[in-house]
Amino acid sequence: MLRITELRLPLEHEPAALRAAIVARLGIADAELRGFTVFRRSWDARRKSAIVLIYTVDCEVADEAGLLARHAGDAHLRPSPDTRYRLVAQAPAGFRAGGRPRPVVIGFGPCGIFAALVLAQMGLAPLVLERGKAVRERTQDTWGLWRRGVLDPESNVQFGEGGAGTFSDGKLWSQISDPRHLTRKVLDEFVKAGAPEEILYVAKPHIGTFRLVGMVEKMRAEIEALGGELRFRSRVADLRIEGGRLRGLVLDGGEQLDCEHAVLAVGHSARDAFEMLHRRGVQMVAKPFSVGFRIEHPQSLIDRARFGPSAGHPVLGAADYKLVHHARNGRSVYSFCMCPGGTVVAATSEAGRVVTNGMSQYSRNERNANAGIVVGVDPQDYRQDRGADGPVSPLDGVAFQRHWESRAFRLGGENYEAPGELVGDFVKGRHGKALAREFGTVLPSYRPGVHLTDLAEPGQPSLPDAALEAMREALPAFERQIPGFAMADAVLTGVETRTSSPLRIPRGKDFQSLNLPGLYPAGEGAGYAGGIMSAGVDGIEVAEALGRAMLQPQP
Repeated sequence: MLRITELRLPLEHEPAALRAAIVARLGIADAELRGFTVFRRSWDARRKSAIVLIYTVDCEVADEAGLLARHAGDAHLRPSPDTRYRLVAQAPAGFRAGGRPRPVVIGFGPCGIFAALVLAQMGLAPLVLERGKAVRERTQDTWGLWRRGVLDPESNVQFGEGGAGTFSDGKLWSQISDPRHLTRKVLDEFVKAGAPEEILYVAKPHIGTFRLVGMVEKMRAEIEALGGELRFRSRVADLRIEGGRLRGLVLDGGEQLDCEHAVLAVGHSARDAFEMLHRRGVQMVAKPFSVGFRIEHPQSLIDRARFGPSAGHPVLGAADYKLVHHARNGRSVYSFCMCPGGTVVAATSEAGRVVTNGMSQYSRNERNANAGIVVGVDPQDYRQDRGADGPVSPLDGVAFQRHWESRAFRLGGENYEAPGELVGDFVKGRHGKALAREFGTVLPSYRPGVHLTDLAEPGQPSLPDAALEAMREALPAFERQIPGFAMADAVLTGVETRTSSPLRIPRGKDFQSLNLPGLYPAGEGAGYAGGIMSAGVDGIEVAEALGRAMLQPQP
């Protein structure tokens, strides 16, 4: 197969035009092109009046070697890479009869799902422990918070089958280095589980919450069919450490499980797990993350700004954006987890706290666009008061998040409504009676509801002053890139605090904890991923390392 990149065609083109473009690029007769598949389709919208589609295609031709020789030096024509996934090891039949404990995967979000799947495909019959409920029960509990203001701390946006990615836009792209094409493995497994095949070739694939639910169930069934076992409502409360290595797990009900190899894929909100690991002496370090608000605009405004007269075209879909501003106070402000045609969702996992996130369905046809507008913070920003030279605890970031989430709960009225403010008031720094008390053309989508208040009230701000100052400067700057972005009645909803894990659990080249052999920190919670795709890839790599360790000859 040959791969051609940078084939450019008008947005409105006939299906036969792509084949004709391939034949023309290769300089061959139509009969010499035996077939082709689209590997990637993106677009160039820099000229809004003439948007073009950009294709990467894999072609089967009659004389591949001759064509390559004839087009030597053409950077856009080369042999197609082999993107097929191959297991790095395979357990022999009857492997578990040797008496060794089965590997355990702690957490069943994107990282845990792919770790468990690859372990099962290797014949290692993993045991998966998920603290939350099965995905459909979990969905009902999540709606309980959104519709009735009733929180289940063990079954919500953060905890349960599918992880936090289930209630998101379902974005399936990442900027990670991927020399082994593991992202293709993730996409192939999703299609096998029921995702639309277009995710294999569109430049920015996504799935959406409703489709993810059914896919997660099918992937669970595949793991079980391969010998794996899933246990819900099974929270790991402690570790059993003997001789300096992992020997077992203790569940919250007191049950003890023998375990010599465990993938720790608990997600970025498993704060009790972080506290337990810290208490047990597992090496952890504080790391930077970001905090901010969700912003909502009419999706039609974003579509027009990005696509001009082609706004609403079915191939383009709902427009997204990616924005960055470097503020005068040294802070970086950027858009995070942009959700076209989506909703802002209540994402807390702890009572008495308010957390926001964004979500879209596959159709992306809701009225509003939303994104996090967030500001980076680092350990020096959130260190607890231990004196100027005092150490930063790995748990200081958790304390910082909790502080602002609790403040948001109070500002929202202590009923899980979120505090909000109109962008015009926020940018102009209005306070008190000058603040709007009614929404304008943009109605917020967050449920249980949004309470208009002062997000930057002197003495009682919803976030650190430096973050508020940077965001107030950034919004007019973003207006210059997307006209209407700083519209007066766009809505800010607070607070967004769980952009990533506030800590990292260091691991070696063998993917094991630096000071607790047998424990494999993985995914977002351990600080090694940021989204569904990167978490899935990390789960694959950790499972491969664990599989090699289990299948190597024992001394």
